[in-house]
Amino acid sequence: MLTTLLAISGPHRRAVFTLADACTIGRGSENTIRIEDSSVSLSHCAVAEEDGGLTLRDLDSESGTFVNGIPMKRRVLQAGDEIAVGSSVFVVQAEPAPQKVSAGVVQTREGEAIHAIVVELQPEELRNLAPETLAALPEPARMARNLSVLLQISRAIGLLRDEESLPWQLLGLIFDVIPAERGAILLLDEDSQEVRSQAAWDRASGPDRNVEVIGSVVRRVMTEGVSLLDDGGDEANGGGSAERKRSVARRTLLCVPMISKDKPIGIIYLESSSSATALTRDDFQLLTAIAGLGVIGIENARQFAGLGSENQRLLAEIALTHDMVGSSARMREVFQFIERVAPSDSTVLIWGESGTGKELAARAIHKNSPRKNRPFVALNCAALAETLLESELFGHEKGAFTSAISQKKGFLEVAEGGTIFLDEIGELSPLLQAKLLRVLQEREFVRVGGTRVIKINVRFLAATNRNLQDAVRNNQFRGDLFHRLNVISIKLPALREHREDVPALAQHFCAWHAKHANRHIVGISPEALAALTQYDWPGNIRELANAMERAVVVGASDRILVEDLPEAILETGAGEASTAASYHDAVRNLKKQLILNALEQSANSVTDAAKLLGVHANYLHRLMRNLELRSASKKQTSAQADSRNR
Repeated sequence: MLTTLLAISGPHRRAVFTLADACTIGRGSENTIRIEDSSVSLSHCAVAEEDGGLTLRDLDSESGTFVNGIPMKRRVLQAGDEIAVGSSVFVVQAEPAPQKVSAGVVQTREGEAIHAIVVELQPEELRNLAPETLAALPEPARMARNLSVLLQISRAIGLLRDEESLPWQLLGLIFDVIPAERGAILLLDEDSQEVRSQAAWDRASGPDRNVEVIGSVVRRVMTEGVSLLDDGGDEANGGGSAERKRSVARRTLLCVPMISKDKPIGIIYLESSSSATALTRDDFQLLTAIAGLGVIGIENARQFAGLGSENQRLLAEIALTHDMVGSSARMREVFQFIERVAPSDSTVLIWGESGTGKELAARAIHKNSPRKNRPFVALNCAALAETLLESELFGHEKGAFTSAISQKKGFLEVAEGGTIFLDEIGELSPLLQAKLLRVLQEREFVRVGGTRVIKINVRFLAATNRNLQDAVRNNQFRGDLFHRLNVISIKLPALREHREDVPALAQHFCAWHAKHANRHIVGISPEALAALTQYDWPGNIRELANAMERAVVVGASDRILVEDLPEAILETGAGEASTAASYHDAVRNLKKQLILNALEQSANSVTDAAKLLGVHANYLHRLMRNLELRSASKKQTSAQADSRNR
């Protein structure tokens, strides 16, 4: 199997790289695939043949090498795998090697004298092909057979999708109607005009004999795009019947180009050395028609292959999401879990706080599963009303309700063969919980308003930020459905539980948003990184991504500075970030002092203090929480009470 890498993002987007031997990827000029990206190491990773399989190895890169969204040190690659190196993503494609047919190969012989003439369809011959004269043509057995073969060729070409097999089938059909002893079809590269594939057969000497073609004939047909005929004698230039020409022939040849857009894309070469099988003008006319049909078949096959490659690239782009960044012990446990459960078809329940990356984990499971080339369909169960959610999930029949003007497939049918991800599964209504339970048990359902049972083959992944065990105990979630979903479960850690990953995540989101905002950002300042690391991130990774987007948009320099960060982060973390952040220390301390003074004047009434400060009470509550002034306010209240008691 020949393997290629299709770039779907990054500086080499849409480029295709063939992995013939060992391949290295990195920023250095000595790499096979060079990527000019600051997040890519000089020698980032290598792909090589090991133990009969293609293996990727990370070369201790700084940012890591990701396969299907998971950082890998070593991974045996398969077709469809996505390799992420910095901002570049490559899709592994396996292409079948050219089929080896037990036939001879094409060889070129030079120095032979030939008497070939240029032949073409004359105007009178073209008139014979006109519709008004077609009915008047004689119908001898040979013409009937020729027309029959042309019909077979046109039908076969409509079904062929493989450019490699088309020349062999075409050569066999040619031998059915033209008495050539040997023949070859050479397909040319559109740009270089060099032979890219060939089919050759010698039916006189046997399938194991090579087929020789005259080099001067082939070169002239390729460069000039003309047809050449050498019928072996002077009769080639004159009249005479086909039978007479065959009787005097010695060695005859016929070479016809296959023209597309005024350029040869292939050549059909036929040769005979027997007087009984000499090639004539009649054979030329038939071969010209066959060559025209062959051009259509080749163009269709190439267009089909191009559409398939483009379709795979677009599907990969649609599925492309941020990789799961992190190297902490907690994240390594998550990656190992995904590797273990991905190959199976078991239902997985992913739970954790909002913004921890539950959908990313679900996509990583899908991408690393045997279903990775099939659809991944995500449905947010909390975003739709109960009636609309049922229609979206199961689909509906025409007339099922007022606005059902046509039949509609639901997400379960769309995900056939792939994976369906049910986000916020804890928000399902009791009725939908019961219907979903049956789908999980029987792998079948009925559309809304329908009666026909539809079988499905999908894998279920679900996510929730609720504690479903507590919901079961409180009769808010069906226990039987919970046990069906909880076959395998994993809790994603909150960002505050693996703070050591914050710098890497911040750098990742900074680079991503800078690219989409067309800004040149070289990095994040140490003070800003310290503030980001100390913040608790109640919104987890989603909040961090939004914070970095805000910093990229409002920042004025080529680095993310501490003042570019959201106010909530500065209020809680900038004080301890660095001695260099004295300005932010002063601002934070001044805010504290102003709030404490206002609370003292208003007898610790937050509402009255907010009026004194000219802000809304809700904003003051949040500000006090961020500045950790709750305890100070309580102490101040207690001290005032003690002074009054004295």
